[in-house]
Amino acid sequence: MADVDVDVLVVGAGPSGLYGAYYAGFRGLSTAIVDALPEAGGQITALYPEKMIFDVAGFPAVKGKDLVESLVAQAAPFKPRYLLGEQAVSYAQRDGVVLIGTASGATIEAKAVIVTGGIGTFNPRPLPGGAAWEGRGLEYIVPTYLPYAGKDVVVVGGGDSAVDWALGLEGVARSVTLVHRREEFRAHAHSVKLLKDSSVTVLTPFQPVSVNGTDELASLTVRDPKTKAVRELPAQAIVAALGFTADISPLEAWGLDVQERHIVVDTTMATNLPRVFAAGDITEYPGKVRLISVGFGEAATAVNNAATVIDPEATVFPGHSTEQVEGPAA
Repeated sequence: MADVDVDVLVVGAGPSGLYGAYYAGFRGLSTAIVDALPEAGGQITALYPEKMIFDVAGFPAVKGKDLVESLVAQAAPFKPRYLLGEQAVSYAQRDGVVLIGTASGATIEAKAVIVTGGIGTFNPRPLPGGAAWEGRGLEYIVPTYLPYAGKDVVVVGGGDSAVDWALGLEGVARSVTLVHRREEFRAHAHSVKLLKDSSVTVLTPFQPVSVNGTDELASLTVRDPKTKAVRELPAQAIVAALGFTADISPLEAWGLDVQERHIVVDTTMATNLPRVFAAGDITEYPGKVRLISVGFGEAATAVNNAATVIDPEATVFPGHSTEQVEGPAA
């Protein structure tokens, strides 16, 4: 007996997965969503809930956490079952159904699976010499800016997250310093322009040398690798935005066709495994563009094609949502 038995299992509770759960419900399919993270929202919830997103259709601008809340609310009438803090690790087929095993030992039985795992399981790259201060002033993500109010904050990194968090902390923290080991940033050009026009102190090229303090975090020592000049920056908080290591090895173990950590799909979003589809950033095909808006369309495509696998008499086209006389049952 399976612990969970549904029509569609969505692996990944990011934006594409949440929209896929809504669309499966719209098509009358029961759904479960499994994700290794403890909250829905994927990378948005974990990395940039306070960040404004500007390229989602219908929203001139929307904060990350607000987008996730809206997606959860959109799917809610169809009652998807959330299995959060669970990692899907094994795959098998039996009598026309898929059996997915989780790391905790649970078994999920589904007539079709849609993998929307983004970049897979991800872990932050550690700040050298910072292990003793993790959770004691040193953090790798910024889910909310409130704890940084009135503090001297040093952000280490040069990508989108580092620049976005530095900008977000401006006006909240007493001071914000951004340290990057290169002259050029990897962040979006518009964000870099905003950074240069902000009150954030930018130090490049500088590298962290040591995290200092006794009972409480007090400062970060940095060094210019060219001149060897050393500076000590006051810091009651450090945000290390050094990137993440992604791991999709559990999905690779299923036997999926994977190219450079992405799952190869066809135009129906089908993978090489029967009854297994994929959508969102984790997919790969010619011309692939990794945007949230693209992931929404892929999730709908995957669900509608999965529906015909579940029921051969069903059609791919679901009909227009405006044709519904009544909304979903409460």
